[in-house]
Amino acid sequence: MKLAQLIKGAGLASQGSAEDIRVTGFAIDHRKVAPGTVFGAFQGTNFNAEDFIPAAIEAGAVAVVARPEAQVSGAIHIAASEPRRAFANLAAGFFTPVPETIVAVTGTNGKTSTAEMTRQIWRMCGERAASIGTLGVTTPDGSVSTGLTTPDIVTFLSNMSGLAREGVTHVAYEASSHGLSQFRNEGLPVTACAFTNFSRDHLDYHGTMEEYFAAKMRLFGEVVNDGAPAIIWTGDDANEWTDKALSHAKERGLDVLTVGAKGDFLRLTAREATQLGQTLTIEHGGESQTIKLPLIGAYQAANALVSAGLALATGSDPAQVFDAVGRLQPVRGRLERAVISASGAPVYVDYAHTPDALEAAIVALRPHVNADKGGRLITVFGAGGDRDQGKRAPMGGAASRNADVVIVTDDNPRGEDPAAIRKAVLSGADGNASEIGGRRDAIAAAIEQAGEHDIILIAGKGHEEGQIIGSGDDMRVLPFNDVQVARECSAEIAAGGAA
Repeated sequence: MKLAQLIKGAGLASQGSAEDIRVTGFAIDHRKVAPGTVFGAFQGTNFNAEDFIPAAIEAGAVAVVARPEAQVSGAIHIAASEPRRAFANLAAGFFTPVPETIVAVTGTNGKTSTAEMTRQIWRMCGERAASIGTLGVTTPDGSVSTGLTTPDIVTFLSNMSGLAREGVTHVAYEASSHGLSQFRNEGLPVTACAFTNFSRDHLDYHGTMEEYFAAKMRLFGEVVNDGAPAIIWTGDDANEWTDKALSHAKERGLDVLTVGAKGDFLRLTAREATQLGQTLTIEHGGESQTIKLPLIGAYQAANALVSAGLALATGSDPAQVFDAVGRLQPVRGRLERAVISASGAPVYVDYAHTPDALEAAIVALRPHVNADKGGRLITVFGAGGDRDQGKRAPMGGAASRNADVVIVTDDNPRGEDPAAIRKAVLSGADGNASEIGGRRDAIAAAIEQAGEHDIILIAGKGHEEGQIIGSGDDMRVLPFNDVQVARECSAEIAAGGAA
């Protein structure tokens, strides 16, 4: 594809003639540049890619997207005040075709589940569907991990194009605040969007709640198609940020479709917990529906209904959608039942790593604890290092208020002292909280003390396959999967009891 054609399609300008230059690829890492590549040179938190422009050109870059003041010699300079956005729009013209129906989900919690549940619903409605996010790229044929909620723009667009070439017509992706603020999902026609909820997270990056919210709202304000449907959760847990999201969507002229107890598009009128799931009564199009959702917890119901809203808004048949909701499978690491211990206590693993998410996960499990027979809810969790420190004490408070027994342990300490992180978490907890540093030891202790009427929640890492220790050159990722460790500990304790 010719560079001039891409520049024109993206509405950009360049310094130098691009008429006869052929583009073979795009890269934001100078080490991945090959002859014919367009190189994106962006200023980052830890380093400035403009320093690597000469190396990229030497490796064969034919054009460089960078700030106007960047020094580019020997290649076409595509200058832009916001080079990340310009690069994304340029690359979008190269990575074609793309799936016909693309939807994006933003919010603090629930993005992964909502994107994956939307994929499941579409699949059960007969569509070739995929999802992109924290769990990786999940296609009709398998899953490939990407390692980021929103992958870099080259990977993201390449994945989209690859899916389309494989016959995928419907894709749901997670639009994280980092991805939105760094223009990592630009340039594509987004058919519909969704907002799940909003609470404290990532303030180490965004600084304030207002800046964090503004990053989320780029989805409504700039990314989604004009007039597209915007599915917004308006359940009993909605807050002032929900109202602000509604205002943003209306100001943009989006087709606002609310879902939840206060929803006008899909209204939840009743919810009853059952032993292995819950029964939902909903209203849509003037008709009442009863759905037996095979997942536990209020927030799982919220995610399922937002997913249903996205499927309905993109043309799926209502009867098929509601039937599909009743057949949804658990999302990996999201209130996933890992094992039932020898004593009969079920052990659940969840990705909750914010105060609100932790509280929601505990509250979701509470109705399933047999309190009449002395059952307890035992929660094991920690907080990540080199991340927002202000949420640690509130996490301790959320766990202590809602669980009966709390064990504070290590999460991903990264470059911080694990003991200091645990101390900060415990500062917000009450007398029902104790401390066990080693995560495996903490999980084992929870399982060992649990009786047949208890439930155990292991929170924070969810689907993750490793524990991050150290930072920079000293960083190590130790193999660690909460589900696997819970099963191993349960088996070891059972074997010890049998002996």
